[in-house]
Amino acid sequence: MHSNRIIQVEDRVPAKLLIPLSIQHMFAMFGASVLVPFIFGINPAIVLFMNGVGTLLFIFITKGKAPAYLGSSFAFLAPGLLVIDKWGYSYALGGFVVVGAVGCLLAFIIYKCGTKWIDVVLPPAAMGPVVALIGLELAGNAAETGKVVGPEMTTATVITFCVTLGVAVLGSVLFRKFLSVIPILIAIICGYGAALLTKVVTVGQIMDAFRQPLFQLPNFQTPKFNLEAILIILPVILVIANEHIGHQLVTSKIVGRDLLKDPGLHRSLFADNFSTMVSGLIGSVPTTTYGENIGVMAITKVYSVRVIGGAAILSLVCSFIGPFAALIQTIPGPVIGGISFLLYGMIGTSGLRILVDNHVDYGRNRNMILTSVIFVTGLSGVTLQLGNVSLSGMTLAAIVGMLLSLLLYAFDKLKISNDLAETQE
Repeated sequence: MHSNRIIQVEDRVPAKLLIPLSIQHMFAMFGASVLVPFIFGINPAIVLFMNGVGTLLFIFITKGKAPAYLGSSFAFLAPGLLVIDKWGYSYALGGFVVVGAVGCLLAFIIYKCGTKWIDVVLPPAAMGPVVALIGLELAGNAAETGKVVGPEMTTATVITFCVTLGVAVLGSVLFRKFLSVIPILIAIICGYGAALLTKVVTVGQIMDAFRQPLFQLPNFQTPKFNLEAILIILPVILVIANEHIGHQLVTSKIVGRDLLKDPGLHRSLFADNFSTMVSGLIGSVPTTTYGENIGVMAITKVYSVRVIGGAAILSLVCSFIGPFAALIQTIPGPVIGGISFLLYGMIGTSGLRILVDNHVDYGRNRNMILTSVIFVTGLSGVTLQLGNVSLSGMTLAAIVGMLLSLLLYAFDKLKISNDLAETQE
């Protein structure tokens, strides 16, 4: 590493480097990945378990040719919370299972038909704002969780929130080398310290965590299925498919190989969604390839799947350690809110980055219309009621964006648009 030697995907890593590099990968995903179960109100131990299992499945299905770590997906938060509030978490799990199954079907379609149709259904001018809405519509949830608004707000919660957010922001731009990879984890630790000093968390709570049995099983649970709940969550497939493709393109550039061809987009997309389906069946949250771990590879120039596999095994082991799982649950709302305040904004920015990276030309009417309509649909609070099913926010925006994109494509084919797109043969 000191000589900047590139360790390729299939290369073996010396034992003296394998362990610290694996720990680094686990730390990189840890802060963001355990945030999702906190928001859903479940024990994070089951998520650590599934992150490990999902990553190992991904490595196996892609034949060890696509380095990727699977962590908790943020794309499901908004529709998942709607379903949980109305029916309970078990019915959200049913939605996760169906989305995973549809994703596997999409992987088969890509295997047979290629990938060009994806740009027709949701071109960058539509996908960018849809991804941005994942974070933007949850901004209020971050403030409420952090207890910096509402009746639960106190001086102690505000201090804890600000310390957490401040360390995360400053660490992201000031930390160097190894610390630059784990600013979220460091922010959680500093926020937790602030919570102790302000008595948002008590020493008694920490001692209770260490009284838990050394080994215990994660809280497994089974899904329940409801058509209305499924229809609320199902449109997320459009977002996670695009997110996965984007991650594979970025990883391809980093490792210097075309991963969309070998092992193939159909394999990696199937592995990603198969992991989500299994997650729903055992009580965990949906999984996705993690940008944080892609960043680790870019910094270290270590692309070995053995390192990522080592991180997955570490995550599996931690999920069975009772005090570790219990200690995670003592992390207070202001700490989680402070982290999510930044992460939700970063998710929104990642949607804008799609627009920038794809050089979306807003001098063209179609791009301006697509982005504008999707943003307004997602943020206006408009709700579409179809029987007992309510569609709103990012879910409704994704559907509107898809229909509008197909309509504009039809106008192009009929040659009646005054803003005709250049077609690619």
